[in-house]
Amino acid sequence: MLTFQSFDAEYVQRLKEGDTAVEDHFAAYFTKVLVLKLRSRLRSPELIEDVRQETLLRVLQILRNKGGVEHPERFGAFVNSVSNNVLMEFCRMERRHDPMDEHLSEPEDTTVDMDAPLINQDTKRQVQRVLNELPEKDRRLLVAMYLQEKDKAEICRRQKVDPDYLRVLLHRAKGRFRKAYTQQGGDSDVN
Repeated sequence: MLTFQSFDAEYVQRLKEGDTAVEDHFAAYFTKVLVLKLRSRLRSPELIEDVRQETLLRVLQILRNKGGVEHPERFGAFVNSVSNNVLMEFCRMERRHDPMDEHLSEPEDTTVDMDAPLINQDTKRQVQRVLNELPEKDRRLLVAMYLQEKDKAEICRRQKVDPDYLRVLLHRAKGRFRKAYTQQGGDSDVN
């Protein structure tokens, strides 16, 4: 059972001056108070201990470095407000660095399509069949342009056409390819 303590200016002054008996009482009394309070708010015993120690340290630092407290009779409330601030800081820090649960399974990677290599191979075979059915001139043009990625100037030189007419030839070859591809059951969105 925790008995509440009242505080006065003499107690705070002796704590400020480093009186060992008062320091021991301060640590023992506020350890009980803080542990009761923190147990309901924190899940980890280590975190409770960290917040408790940090609170007691800050109270002593404020007393010794900043001149003390204005109302010694409210010393318990002062310690409580310091612990609230420390608790909020620790909670913010923990949320920022919240570790992943060890028992969670790995999330499924939806960016990797395991069937893609098979589908790609199937599509390549279908494209090759359609190319083989096209007239030689169309096949050479499409292969040079899209599979070999040749420069347009080089294709014009080989085909003996100017760039404007190459666009027309390319448009017609793509149209014939698209028609043949969809007739074989390919995707009609092929460009």
